[in-house]
Amino acid sequence: MAESRVQKTLMNAKVNMIFYFLNLAMSFFSRKIFLDALGADFFGLTSTLQSFLGFLSLVELGIGQSIGYALYKPLFEKDYKKINEIVSVLGYLYYIVGFVILGCGIAISLFFPIIFEKENFSLILIYFIFYSFLSSILLSYFVNYRQSLLGADQRNYIVNAYTQATSLVCYLAQILVIYFTSNPYIWTLLFLVSNIIGSFIINWKIRQQYPWLHAEIRIGKEKYKEYPEIIKKTKQLFVHKIATFAQFQLQPILMFKFASLNAVGRYENYYIVTSKTTSFVTNVLNGGVASVGNLIAEGNKQNVIKVYWELFALRFFIAGMLAFGFWHLTEPFITCWLGEEYIMGEMLLFLIIVNTFIIQIRNTTDSFITGYGLFRDVWAPITEVVISVVVAIVGGSLWGLEGVLLGTIVSMALIVGIWKPYFLFTQGIKISIWIYWGNFARFFACFAFAFFVTHKAIAFIALDPATSFLIWALYALIVMIIFAIVYFVMLYFFTRGTKDIYSRFATMISAKLKK
Repeated sequence: MAESRVQKTLMNAKVNMIFYFLNLAMSFFSRKIFLDALGADFFGLTSTLQSFLGFLSLVELGIGQSIGYALYKPLFEKDYKKINEIVSVLGYLYYIVGFVILGCGIAISLFFPIIFEKENFSLILIYFIFYSFLSSILLSYFVNYRQSLLGADQRNYIVNAYTQATSLVCYLAQILVIYFTSNPYIWTLLFLVSNIIGSFIINWKIRQQYPWLHAEIRIGKEKYKEYPEIIKKTKQLFVHKIATFAQFQLQPILMFKFASLNAVGRYENYYIVTSKTTSFVTNVLNGGVASVGNLIAEGNKQNVIKVYWELFALRFFIAGMLAFGFWHLTEPFITCWLGEEYIMGEMLLFLIIVNTFIIQIRNTTDSFITGYGLFRDVWAPITEVVISVVVAIVGGSLWGLEGVLLGTIVSMALIVGIWKPYFLFTQGIKISIWIYWGNFARFFACFAFAFFVTHKAIAFIALDPATSFLIWALYALIVMIIFAIVYFVMLYFFTRGTKDIYSRFATMISAKLKK
């Protein structure tokens, strides 16, 4: 069972990584062609319309995540009757959500003549784009709800492989059409058609993978009252989603309030560099969330604790690598990319790195909280938003952009860094929180020592990474290898979990080489 979980997690990571790079390359390549043919205003329009639809996604309430939690145990026990009922309940709830989103979408579209009054696009085109995007989203609620089973069963790589492959084909078709016709209607239609085809393929694959699955909305309507836990978890998750959405939306507003447009624009360059790197890590590692749920459903507490520290060790190693790399390589990269005038100073970079570090190390705890279904601390995300806004307003008035960023860091340090581990260890794993803090202290000491030693050592490297991209790449390779070796050795000998995950990977690699 354990090996099966690892194999599925690695398959998720492999597929995510492959399609991340393919889509990244294709998006950069196609963006230039689309901008030249359709213009920046057209993509400003599509971005605005998608933001309206992004807001409507809040209506989903967190149903999918609560259903995922509900599926972990019956999947482990192979209780096909219960799985059919739960997926049917999801279908019924999503059926309602889909109609609510459709109604809200129609209501918003009635105001388009006012909202886009001054734009140089015909209302016919605006409505065509909006309803094409809306139709693609509604597919998730009316047709694709069964794919939640793949996610809960640690087979999200199937969804990603087919949807991302369809997306790449869509990109190529759009490039050809735009190159020869520059027609925005066909560009939009191809987007919709690709989503319909992707939906058809995914559902065909689900029928093939789970021939016993016979989920129906009618059954869900009859059975949803028998699963009050799903409704309860959904309500709790809704508060978490609303709070996260509010915090995400408020930060840019506060930045514009307390910093100049020039400063915000230059900050965006730092954000692009760091977010593209961290999103790659997220894409590779997020496939393990369902594996954690499956592990918890197994009921072996000692194995749960062991795997927690393995995953914590992996995340802490990655967080340290990102922190060291961002500190030593971001400013030289921006200098090579845009010029020295876009450098903003070490304090801003330090705050970005601290923010990134906390986000990375929180993921293990978040995954286990999801696996245990611990969403009842609805006060926590609300408190996090309040702290973030208050500190950002005070900090922004005193220190500008850096002060605003401080708001997110302080709120995450208190709620994510202190409360969430306490909540998980006392209510989920049910062991002393001091075990967590003792191990955390060792991990952080190893990181600090490795950072300090490597920082001093690389000062003797006679390369200026800000000279050119080639020298930057060579410098990056050298310093990151040195840090990785020092950091790994420290973690291996002094922390819990590092030896275990190293042994796990070493065994898997050895087994593959023997085949």
